[in-house]
Amino acid sequence: MLRMSETPIELEPQLSIQPPFQPEVGKRLKPPPLLLTDTEQQTQIERETHQHQAKPLWIKHRKLLLLLLGFSLCAAFVGCIYIISRNPQSKNPTGPVTCVSPACQQASARLSMSADPFTKPCDYFLFTCGSDTFTPESRGRRMVTDIPGSPWNWDGTTERENTEVREEKILDREMELLQYLREILESRDINNSSAVQKTRTFYHSCLDTSSIETAGVAPFLKLIQKLGGWAVSGPWNRTDFNSTLSTLMRDYATFPFFNIHVGKDPKEAARGKTKQYIQIDQPDLLIPIEWNNKTQKSRAKSETLRPFLALCQRYLALLGAPPSSSIMHVGTFMSLSSELAVAAMPLQHRLSQGQLYQRMSIRELQVQAPAIDWLGCLQAVFQPLPLEENDHILVHNLPYIVHMSTIIGKWQNKHELSNTGPLQTYMVLNLLNTLMPALDSRFSETAATLSEVVDKSDGVAPRWKRCVLETERGFDSVLTHLLSERTSHKEAEEIIHNIMSTFKSQLHKLKWTNQTSLQTVMKKVQSLIPRTTREISSEAELDLLFSTVSVSSHSFFSNYVQLLSLWQKRRRKLLSEQTTPVNSLSVTPLLLGNELLFPMGMFIPPVFHPTYPRAMNYGVVGFLIAKDILHLLLPDIHSQSETVHAVGECVWTHYLTVTENVTRGGVLSLSVAERQEVWVQYSALQIALQAYHQSLQTRPRDTFILGFSHTHLFLSSFSQVNCDIDLYHEFMPLEPSFLVTVICATPHLCPTSLWCPSKTQQPFLQTC
Repeated sequence: MLRMSETPIELEPQLSIQPPFQPEVGKRLKPPPLLLTDTEQQTQIERETHQHQAKPLWIKHRKLLLLLLGFSLCAAFVGCIYIISRNPQSKNPTGPVTCVSPACQQASARLSMSADPFTKPCDYFLFTCGSDTFTPESRGRRMVTDIPGSPWNWDGTTERENTEVREEKILDREMELLQYLREILESRDINNSSAVQKTRTFYHSCLDTSSIETAGVAPFLKLIQKLGGWAVSGPWNRTDFNSTLSTLMRDYATFPFFNIHVGKDPKEAARGKTKQYIQIDQPDLLIPIEWNNKTQKSRAKSETLRPFLALCQRYLALLGAPPSSSIMHVGTFMSLSSELAVAAMPLQHRLSQGQLYQRMSIRELQVQAPAIDWLGCLQAVFQPLPLEENDHILVHNLPYIVHMSTIIGKWQNKHELSNTGPLQTYMVLNLLNTLMPALDSRFSETAATLSEVVDKSDGVAPRWKRCVLETERGFDSVLTHLLSERTSHKEAEEIIHNIMSTFKSQLHKLKWTNQTSLQTVMKKVQSLIPRTTREISSEAELDLLFSTVSVSSHSFFSNYVQLLSLWQKRRRKLLSEQTTPVNSLSVTPLLLGNELLFPMGMFIPPVFHPTYPRAMNYGVVGFLIAKDILHLLLPDIHSQSETVHAVGECVWTHYLTVTENVTRGGVLSLSVAERQEVWVQYSALQIALQAYHQSLQTRPRDTFILGFSHTHLFLSSFSQVNCDIDLYHEFMPLEPSFLVTVICATPHLCPTSLWCPSKTQQPFLQTC
């Protein structure tokens, strides 16, 4: 870059015009002509005559010369202004243009607070994402403690304290999306759409804890009366069991004895069919249970029985039940829950036993489990859709469904408990669990107490987060519309296109088992149609969709009940329109047939912004896109290419060499899943970097932040996502940021070598 002082400046020649007979200052006057000889006088006279004749000619044209000079200067000035206006980047032709948008200023602040791999390479190898043990809870990382130059106490703090500070900066894409949706819901944008206003009103009523606390349990007790009462808190009119169950499922999305959802049959989906089926599955039981491998049965966790008993008693007390009768009702509830739990199975066991996607008609299910009016219940849930006994459904864990029917029949025939209504109590407490988010803080605090005992959770999530999640459950289409309005589709689609193009070219560089394998994978990849999931509903369509919804500013309970109704409408829509649900507010792409859908939730700050330098967008969201694509297609690539194993081992060798963990075996050996994940993330970084360099070929100029070069900014931005949490995080055996070290083993690629000053000799590392 040239500084302004180094820029050569050419000066225009200056024209000096003096009066014809004005003597020069400091020079002797010439002698008068009378003192000269005749010859000298004659020569002097001729010279003066010639000067006298020449100077008037100069003076005569000087105005024209000045006019021409002034016109030339004006023309040059206007030309410069025109060029600058046509090309903003020519304002600083000698150096890069720094991005100064508000988004870039925030990004610059984040980068300046983070460790830079090229200025502090020793720091760069440190563990930053979890605990110092290799467990699923540690997100799959191993602590590196033997790195020379490790700053154990550079700033007066311990490594544990440093880790806690760094963990606060962990990039969780889902949390970033929730934060962004929160900003949208709390913004004061003027929007006349009634659907948008209802969405924001719902969110703010959720935040209005004062009104929720004031209402207390009264709204819930009033709702129980609509269900025929409850022997615990007052008179019960002995409503029909199946009638009450149908009402709970239809109006309140509560499924006490079994779950209902809509989805495809995987066997048909493999053949290209997209038909949606009603699917019946075991419920989410309220009582904590555990699987016994020896007996192949579930049972209630013995260590949680006492806390769970106290929890139920507390709930009944909050609902106004007298202490004298609450113990009996709690006892029957726990007994019924324990009996149902016996036949519940974890997903992996159901899968291994072939207990998933069993096809049968509603009539056949009625024969297997007669205690439930299956046709009546399903018609209630999916009304007004026409359902008949011959319609086919898919059943998961049929042994549980049969067992559940037997247990219900047994409890219906217990005449000594007929006045207490144990099945009614079981359904009411399940309804309470559904409506818990809409009740006052005493209920959530009671539930948090049991959670601390059962799963060692840290307590209740922040109120704003809970409210955003609840709003998304009912008003997801409105939030998707608002998010789409704020997303730069052009820049997002450009990155997707470039990443996909580079990904296809990289496939040809892999070492395949045979040419047929490459052709098979390429055929599948070439058939993919990548696109962003734009919300097609206009504001007018959304207003019509939510026209029957009435949202109150100060009654979150009634708003929440309507939310459950909206949830049920979404379920019915999936079955009636035979559509596949697409979560546009997700943060990972979805492979739907031959469409590769990228949700708008992937393209939000701080991972993406249209004003960011392209190096930042490619280094963060470009890497994430490439990683997600590789995960979606990993089974096809891994089974037919030898490169996955070779690259995974190469990167791992880099890690062992640089960290001086040269001993192999034990915890330092990689499993197949870990080797795959190392290959995925390293390949994703390569793809994103190559895609960015290709974009520079078509558009050479890019803005800058902190004065970093293109590659420097790309890799430093990538280091910000090294703690990204996804479904595969537990299989990553090293810090993803370490991949920068492997990338920089390629000569002349990085702005400087990653050399740790404390290491006396740097090993030679080959490219992977």
